[in-house]
Amino acid sequence: MTRPHSEDIRDRALARADGGETVRSIAQALRISPSCVSKWKNLRRQTGGIAPGKIGGHKKRTLSGAPAEWLRKRIRSGPFTLRKLTAELAERGVKTDVRAVWTFVHAEGLSFKKNDAGSRAGSPRHRS
Repeated sequence: MTRPHSEDIRDRALARADGGETVRSIAQALRISPSCVSKWKNLRRQTGGIAPGKIGGHKKRTLSGAPAEWLRKRIRSGPFTLRKLTAELAERGVKTDVRAVWTFVHAEGLSFKKNDAGSRAGSPRHRS
């Protein structure tokens, strides 16, 4: 993703626009996209400023706080499937998806394995 244009170029573009110059001529003179000038004009009209918005950041997980505590207790109480846990969370009013539940379960180290390699059925050829 590219960086936002500096406030200096935004100021110059909007000063030209206030002077009556067309969007396309401003864009050509400053070597920017005509849509940038239009968007900056709209931004200034709506917010009163021309500062760029925040880029990136961290999205808070939906399964934190009280839902996380409930989920830990539920997982330790017995066998589960990710789809079943997602449905149980939905019944409790927590809107989430299977991928978020999977991420939570594996981050907590709470995955449930049905059986290990030693207890699987063997090949009929190798029975004693």
